[in-house]
Amino acid sequence: MLLLPNNKNILAKKSTDKHNSNGNVSKSISLDGNNHLIIDFPDFIDEGKKKIRVKGLGEKFAAINSFLLDYLKEYHIPVAFIRNKAKTSLEFLNYNKFPFFIRIYNAVDKRTAKIFNRKEFDTLTLPLFEFHYGEGKDSLVSESHLISFELCTYEELKLITRICSKVNAVLKSYFERRVEILAELDCCFGKVDDKIYVVEGFSPKSIKVLPQEMNNKSINPYKITTPTQLRKYTDHLFKLTSS
Repeated sequence: MLLLPNNKNILAKKSTDKHNSNGNVSKSISLDGNNHLIIDFPDFIDEGKKKIRVKGLGEKFAAINSFLLDYLKEYHIPVAFIRNKAKTSLEFLNYNKFPFFIRIYNAVDKRTAKIFNRKEFDTLTLPLFEFHYGEGKDSLVSESHLISFELCTYEELKLITRICSKVNAVLKSYFERRVEILAELDCCFGKVDDKIYVVEGFSPKSIKVLPQEMNNKSINPYKITTPTQLRKYTDHLFKLTSS
């Protein structure tokens, strides 16, 4: 359901249906007695038309998200996450979600490598920000699209970008201290009353972490197509966020 607030911004409202935050992972979302959102992480991710299932995936990614979202809050970043609800579910403020997300790159992805004749996975001096609306391969849009179609105001987008920069700086530094590169990160945002928050957390497909020294045994998060690969990458992230 789409809501049109008084400032004419279009915000996507959560429902009890299955919802893909940015096409990366399925989450079951519902409201509890306190009018808070409960997000349950299942034991699968969507990969095109198929689902990749791994036993215990939901529990581990709920734990990963709980740690990362609490960690961001320590740096005074506005995060809608409240607490763990159960082993596979997290409790959030009841937010209205912006129907777009920001993709942050700290390393050269395959598409950018082709355009600029750079080596894939080369680290970037400054992060790249992309704006995505909808799902699929053609979701890339500009800041002007978001403002012209009233998906947010200029002031809101400016604040969202500023929060993204801080989220990236904090998490990039966290993984660097563990000799890892935060290559790519998707951030979703929502509003509670008039305040903007980071919402929903991350999935195995929306956070891509690479070792600083890649080798044949390294897990490539860009090529997760089997349950074994998904389990290894999830275990890797779980270990990084449990230390």
